Formats: sequence, C-alpha cells, structure tokens
Amino acid sequence: MERIRLGMVGGGDGAFIGAIHRIAAQMDGQYDLVAGALSSDPDRAKASADRLGIARSYSDYREMAQAEAARADGIQAVSVVTPNHLHAPVSIAFLEAGISVICDKPLTATQEDAKALSDAVARSKARFFLTHNYCAHPMVREARAMVAEGALGKLRLIQAEYLQGWLSEDVQNKQASWRTDPAQSGAGAIGDIGTHAWQLAEFVTGQTPAELSTDLSSMVEGRRVDDDVRVALRYDSGAKGGIWVSQVAVGQEGGLSLRLFGTEGALEWRLQDAEALIFTGKDCQSQRLTRARDRSQSYRTPPGHPEGYLEAFANLYKDIADVIRGDETHLDRIPGIRDGMSGMAFIAAAQESSSRDGAWVRVAR
Repeated sequence: MERIRLGMVGGGDGAFIGAIHRIAAQMDGQYDLVAGALSSDPDRAKASADRLGIARSYSDYREMAQAEAARADGIQAVSVVTPNHLHAPVSIAFLEAGISVICDKPLTATQEDAKALSDAVARSKARFFLTHNYCAHPMVREARAMVAEGALGKLRLIQAEYLQGWLSEDVQNKQASWRTDPAQSGAGAIGDIGTHAWQLAEFVTGQTPAELSTDLSSMVEGRRVDDDVRVALRYDSGAKGGIWVSQVAVGQEGGLSLRLFGTEGALEWRLQDAEALIFTGKDCQSQRLTRARDRSQSYRTPPGHPEGYLEAFANLYKDIADVIRGDETHLDRIPGIRDGMSGMAFIAAAQESSSRDGAWVRVAR
C-alpha cells in the first residue's frame, strides 16, 4: 500500500501537538512526512526539519502550498498544528492548492475566519478533516453505536466535563502564552477544551443542543480569556444537559468525561479509563464493557494491553488515510468542517449568553 505524502505547518521545536500528530501519522505506516513549514524563521524551520528527517523545509506556508502542488511527488495532505489564529489562512492556502487538510481543533479563532474556511472547503476538491481525537477512542465509538441502537432508550440527560488545573495560576511558557492570548486563541478554555466536550457529546448522542445558558469566568487575575465555563443545555428532543470545562481545577490533569441517562439505561465514559464503558440498566446493575464490538478499532495490542490518547489520534489518521485513498466507509466518524462550525457556533452562543448574564441563547445551525 502506497504511503500518503504528508506535510506539516507548525509543530517545530518547542511545540506540543505537532509531535502528537507525527506519532499518530506514523503509528500504522500510512504516511511519509516529507515537507514542512515548521517555523516562520527559516533557520529554526530548517533545524527542526533536519532533526525530524523532513526532506523539504519551508519558512512560509503559502510558498509551501504552491511548491508542493507543483511537484509530481508533492504532498497529498498537510497537518495544520499552529495556534488557532493561523488555522484558517493556512488551511485555505492548501485547500486552494488542491491539497487535503488535517487541522487541529478548534476550527479557527474567529467566526469570520470560520466562515471563510467553510467557504474554501466547499469550493475545493480536496478534503478537510478536524482532529477531535477523543471521538476516535474505540469505546466512545461503541457508546455512539449503543445510543443509536436504542440501548439507553430516549435520552433525557447529557453531561460532559473536561477539567484541568494547569492554568490555575499565571503560567509562562509557549503553550500557555498563545492559549491565553485572545488574538491567537480567540477564546480560552471554551475553545481549547470546551469544544472537545461539545463535540464528544454531539458525536455520541447525535444531537445538537438548541439553546444554552452560559457563565464564562476568568479566575486568574489579569487573564484576558475565560478559564472556567459552566453551560446549561436544552435539546429539541426534550433532553437537558450540561457542560463544565475548567483549566483552574487544581489537581485535575485530564478529566474528560461523558455521562448519558435515558429511559432504559445509562452510559459513562472517562478519558482516564478510556478502554472502559460503564452501562447501567434500570435495575441498577452495572456492566463494565471493554474493547469495542468492532474489533478493527482496537487492533494494535491484545486485550489487557491498554490503548489510549496516541492510539485514538492514530485511529483518526488511519481513517483519514482511507478517505484520501478513496475509501469513505468510515467517513461519518471522522470530524470535519461540520463539526468545526458546530464548535464555533457553540463558542459564539456561549460568549453571547455570558455577556447577557446567562440569558438563554439559540445555537446557530
């Protein structure tokens, strides 16, 4: 099987998420990373590329898009792992060059950029993918299948949380600096981890809230973005829900969880025990489910040998590789522009609600 020629924008020395994408892309032998614009500084870009064994180095993503599109052996896809404010211009440049885009979340930093990117996706023959990696955990996909099959009956309550404590005080490093700069991030915790909780609940339940009421807080003195978010949700189906995300929850490292309660049963999934799904029936008897029924999703290690965060990312990259090669069997489980626009609508509605002292606001569809 021919490997997909992959490029990367961002992700040079000192970056976090770029390394995650590289590991995920290489885990199943689906891609060759052959080009990159890892930094806007030519020397740093070249040094990072040399260290990673990347053959072609650029310091300008626009130059990279045009040069790679012109080559017979140019890249077929690019991973965009920059701060949020660059997601739209970088993705648009490659989409217009006919190169598929694998973009880190959230979609963009602003609603205007989101609209421009959505328009570019519609115009391009290339594909656009968004790496909400948590929905690629096998037991999250299993939860989605169980909800669709009616195992929970009619959903009544939907609760998602993502709790971190790493920004509970003023932090000075590369990762904190751009995330707490509204010009680069566009939003604080609501964009960084809130969109994960939103997409996880939407992916598993198949439902998008109709309206919400939100309280955004900046608890660290002088911080210019939100760091704690409380959201109440109403669904057209009659279900009620809630999202709580925080980056000032001291002692919490990665507390992502989803709890669903229906007329016939309940489901609970937690990132810190990602290979387990707890199903509880009306009789209050709980079952701990491990490994999805679709064993093709958990194929790298035998049962009892955990797969986690990196493997979930790799699941996405494998599914994306299939689509780029023309196999769309699992396209419906890969986040894309619709998921990105939904996340941006969530941010916009939440910010409006909070500015109006928690007023109920309709979520744009």
